[in-house]
Amino acid sequence: MNIDLHTHTTASDGTLTPQELVEEAKRQGVEALGITDHDTTEGLEKAQEAGERYDVEIIPGIEVNTDLDGTEVHLLGYFLDYQGGDIQETLQGIRNERLVRAWKIMERLKALGMEVSESSVMDVAQGQSVCRPHIARALVEGGYCVSVKEAFDKYLKKGRKAYVPRNSLTPEEAIQLIGRSGGVPVLAHPGLVRRDELIPSLVDSGLQGLEVYYGRHTPEVTQHYFEMAAHYGLVQTGGSDFHGPTDGLHGSLGKLEMPEGILADLKDSWSKLTGKKEV
Repeated sequence: MNIDLHTHTTASDGTLTPQELVEEAKRQGVEALGITDHDTTEGLEKAQEAGERYDVEIIPGIEVNTDLDGTEVHLLGYFLDYQGGDIQETLQGIRNERLVRAWKIMERLKALGMEVSESSVMDVAQGQSVCRPHIARALVEGGYCVSVKEAFDKYLKKGRKAYVPRNSLTPEEAIQLIGRSGGVPVLAHPGLVRRDELIPSLVDSGLQGLEVYYGRHTPEVTQHYFEMAAHYGLVQTGGSDFHGPTDGLHGSLGKLEMPEGILADLKDSWSKLTGKKEV
């Protein structure tokens, strides 16, 4: 079964709408697709509608961006009840913080001689959750950079002149938020985080899985997290982190090889957490 459990749409910083993403997944032979936009669930309903039309199983998810001691730690949540509880109020607060951060970044860019306007960034974001990739694309459209990667490397990455730290949830708070919403919390791309010492405390906080299979994990890194997941009894997941066909920074949709049974194991983890038999 061809699955991809980590993708993004225009609801956050992807370049395809939810419907376009599902259509592309169908073309690529993806049978089950995880929609995991950053700090928002706005694209899930449309994705699920498209999934029914194109016979692609949609796994409702999210990617919550958190910070711990200056390190970005991303938590994926799967099968969460995104319409209930306090999740939407919390996510709106996170998105408001993103907006404030974006304006501060644009002020720094202006001081560096680059006029990136609020309207140009909002046009790129299409009115959705504003992320650094939207500012990067505005820099490309303004002729200041030749690619999104160059924009990050020169100005937007941590340590660069236009970088602004953000106020966000801690990893533990994100795990608890996903758990309260009936979802399965999974640590995203741990090979990029490179903070293995955090994993035991995250497990104690309710972490249920590791994204073992990821496009930027080497075979050695994949094996390392395979063994770590087994050690802590964590479910294994995997995905491309697809942001669009012209993104240039992330993986290709549905091209990541993963063992059979990953989706079944994820569903089983959800069932054990919620006491429900069917998603």
